[in-house]
Parts: sequence; C-alpha cells; structure tokens
Amino acid sequence: MQSYTIGQAARLLGVSSDTVRRWADGGRVATHRDEGGRRLIDGRDLAAFSIEVGQSPNGEDEVPYTSARNAFPGIVTAVKLGDVAAQVEIQAGPHRLVSLLTREAVEELGLEVGMQATARVKSTSVHIDRT
Repeated sequence: MQSYTIGQAARLLGVSSDTVRRWADGGRVATHRDEGGRRLIDGRDLAAFSIEVGQSPNGEDEVPYTSARNAFPGIVTAVKLGDVAAQVEIQAGPHRLVSLLTREAVEELGLEVGMQATARVKSTSVHIDRT
C-alpha cells in the first residue's frame, strides 16, 4: 500500500503541512515513521480521513480548494467494479468526484483505494489520470 509524506498529504487535502502535522499530533490521522525518520500516512488512512475533512461543516476544518484547468488532484476513496463498468470516487480537498468508466480502464490504471489520482473534468465527463 502506498504511504504519503506529510507534505504530500497536505497537497492532497488542500491544506498546509503544519495543519496536517497538527492533525497527526492531535490523533486525527495516524502516522508511522520510515527508515529515515519521516512521518508517513498510510494511503487507506488518508483516503478515509480525506472523506472526513471533505464532509466537515464550515469552520476551522473547512478546506479552501480551487481547480486549475479543471484538474482535481486527490486520493481514491472507493472503487466499485462491475462486469464491464466501474465507479471510482476521488476526494480532492473538500470535493468528492465520481467517475464512471470501464472496468478495463480501472484495471489498466491499477486504481485502488488510497492511491493518488487526478480527476480531469471536461463538460459532463470526468476522466481519471493515475499520478
């Protein structure tokens, strides 16, 4: 499973690294240390936490987030596979994006919960890029 540094998690959540450190120090999100002593967050933990942050009411946890050129970098929070089609959910800061695509595309991209991905929006379509 992929793990994320504090800085990577901050970028995905749309907040500062200091905010993520405070959340980790306060026990809101679990971290562990790598061999070099860096604090890391497990991808599944970050996916679950990003949903919590995205659903928080207005207040200190509100995450300001804007898209540039309709690209929403975030973390995969759900993958539902059917026989032919699939549904992928990405939490990008406070934004939850859902894309319907083929099962084959999901498998080719290797998408799974906890991975970093970018949703690209054009008109009424949402395309997923693995990052």
